[in-house]
Amino acid sequence: MRVVLATANPDKAAEMAAILGAVDGVELLERPKDLADVAESGTTLVENAELKATAVSGATGSAAVADDTGLFVEALDGAPGIYAARYAGEHATYVQNVAKLLHALEHVRSPRRATFRTAVVLVEPSGRRLVATGELHGAIARTPSGTAGFGYDPVFIPDGAGGRTLAELDADEKHALSHRGRALRALARQLVVAPTRDDAD
Repeated sequence: MRVVLATANPDKAAEMAAILGAVDGVELLERPKDLADVAESGTTLVENAELKATAVSGATGSAAVADDTGLFVEALDGAPGIYAARYAGEHATYVQNVAKLLHALEHVRSPRRATFRTAVVLVEPSGRRLVATGELHGAIARTPSGTAGFGYDPVFIPDGAGGRTLAELDADEKHALSHRGRALRALARQLVVAPTRDDAD
């Protein structure tokens, strides 16, 4: 089964490939570089992931998988939420998003509780759709720490990680507990037990 990675983010693509690439019978393909960006106009993580997967599947004629991730901070009434990737602007960098988040929480005392949520959607040309979700609870640090990972990883301290941020974990540790890792493993289990249309014929 050929599956195109719908994300144009190389960091996300690497995490997705590390987990889905281990599923027997699944061949992962990079997103064609000439495909236009897909507007994330949905109101939920699942809707945005499905928009991206559907567009890439339609453009390539292959199954496509996409994810959408949000960061929900309790003290900010759930912000930045589904807009986490563009919290500081449409083309904001990781550093700019983190800086805006820390500024917004500047006067908030600990615990600065937050939850990462990821939705992963696989869409096939036949119309079959698989959906999986994952979440990770933790807190927002006062200053960034660590050099691994990406996005908000340097300021997100996951529960059960001994006070380390996601950016201080190695790849295997992060995949084992992260929101995206949990969602991708849930999708992988569906790929193993749910036959494709071709397999069922």
